[in-house]
Amino acid sequence: MFDIGFSELVLIAIVALLVIGPDRLPKVARTAGLWVGKMRGFVSSVKADIDHELAADELKKILKEQADSTGIHEIIEDTKSAAADIQQQDYVMRAIVDDAPEDDGSDLDSDKDKQPAKIEKTDGNERGE
Repeated sequence: MFDIGFSELVLIAIVALLVIGPDRLPKVARTAGLWVGKMRGFVSSVKADIDHELAADELKKILKEQADSTGIHEIIEDTKSAAADIQQQDYVMRAIVDDAPEDDGSDLDSDKDKQPAKIEKTDGNERGE
């Protein structure tokens, strides 16, 4: 975060030792550590609150999208009912076709009977020699 290296920490420790003195330095270091710990805790709680609020905003956004998409649900239901109507009409059409008299092709058979089939006998030589 602050990008403080080892040499900077040594320099800060030497200045603190000269300014504060060797007898009060451990107490000041302990107090500074407590404050740093409290600051880290505060920052982590703020981060957690922000993440919680962002999650709540995302949930609100998702709920709003779902509420807006009720039109889509209506379209889907209309499509399902239209498909059911088409299937019912198809069923009715198939029933009508199945009930219709079937054309067994008897007219074609009678035409064949009227014209005799011409069969030519050959001696097996197809070239006519």
